[in-house]
Amino acid sequence: MKSNEVKEVSEKNVSKREIFGWAMFDFSNSGYTTVVITAIYGGIFTEYIVGSESNLKDTYWSFSIILATLMALVLSPLVGALCDLHGKKKKYLVGTCILTALPTALLYFVGPGQIWTAIFLLAISHASFMLSENFCGSFLPDLATEKNMAKVSGIGWGIGYFGGLVNLILVQLIVTSKPEKDLELFLSENQLAMLLTGVFVIVAALPTMIFLKDRSRPVSGYENASMGDLFKAGLKRTVTTFREAKEHKNLFSFLWAFVFYYAGLSATINFAGIFARRELKFETGDLVIMFLCIQLSAAVGSYFFGLLEKKTGIKNNILWTLVLWFVSIFAIVILDPISSLLGVGPKQFFFFVSIIVGLGLGATQSSSRAFVGMLCPPGRSAEMFGLWGMANRIAVLFSMATFGPLSDYLGSIKGACVLLLFYLIAGAWLLWKIPTAKKEG
Repeated sequence: MKSNEVKEVSEKNVSKREIFGWAMFDFSNSGYTTVVITAIYGGIFTEYIVGSESNLKDTYWSFSIILATLMALVLSPLVGALCDLHGKKKKYLVGTCILTALPTALLYFVGPGQIWTAIFLLAISHASFMLSENFCGSFLPDLATEKNMAKVSGIGWGIGYFGGLVNLILVQLIVTSKPEKDLELFLSENQLAMLLTGVFVIVAALPTMIFLKDRSRPVSGYENASMGDLFKAGLKRTVTTFREAKEHKNLFSFLWAFVFYYAGLSATINFAGIFARRELKFETGDLVIMFLCIQLSAAVGSYFFGLLEKKTGIKNNILWTLVLWFVSIFAIVILDPISSLLGVGPKQFFFFVSIIVGLGLGATQSSSRAFVGMLCPPGRSAEMFGLWGMANRIAVLFSMATFGPLSDYLGSIKGACVLLLFYLIAGAWLLWKIPTAKKEG
């Protein structure tokens, strides 16, 4: 082990309780992203905070995500390197959890017309959420071996999606009114749902704070380093990693593939609730049912593909999940004619599409995280997951900068989904070209 790398304690006997504690962070995070980003608040923001009469409602939503992503993009590789040097990953994990929960709870005070206040709070909470994924993922090589990396990652994603399910049910218990009957009551109930979600994020992460161990140790000379020194060292380490791209060829090739296919996934995730509420006239109860379908199928898909990985390999796992994504997005593009052909309403058929989306959602994210874990050089897990987080952010920026404005220009989310099909094809082709991965040192 090099002297400038983190000394990580190798413990073969990781308890099931600790793995459960780690997985519960995914449970907590899923509760946030399902309600705030995917299912509920996106529709509230575009239709009521901004207003359905605005011609820029999708662009405003995209901008909030772009702002959060830019913040995370700047910090992701740096905080990853800081974790490897400082050796206190758990502290940062807990910190990002708090910064996700607090701004979410403060959305309770945001009403119609307060667009920039909502954007500010969304950006802080969403950026913290994205950074927390980097920290959470960096614990995976500490908890799993190469042989069971995909399975442990799948358990995390599987348990995680139940967090979204539980929080959705809680929101459904709170939001019982309809906007056409009592708009003021409807908005106040959704504000209360944001307060509840902030509390949920903290409470659900308590097992992580209690059971998850921090096995990393500071690099010699950095035990008592200031944040300024750590920041400079982290920046230098990150620049060095980019310069040594040839040494991590498989990892960097995968990150490029990930940028393209995750651009397609990101827009689908971030606009799913908005599409359902606006174009299919879903009410809160319909949204909850739809996302229950997504969450349950995501948990099944995550666990199933985790088991299947032993036979197919992680790369092929991802490719198969991208097929599911292509089918589901194409079904959205031709939703009206295919629904008519099958003799069902678009709303009913979209429930079926949501199940396919869920199967791909959990499995793609789980397998992608496991793939990065397989490629991590020893002692640099947080830094490599920081680069993965950066690729994630670039994909979101790429997606939101094109999809939201295109949707406003066309006046149709379905029409804009054609763009996502091209992103998926490009990502799958780049991934297919990567040779079977081996850990890079």
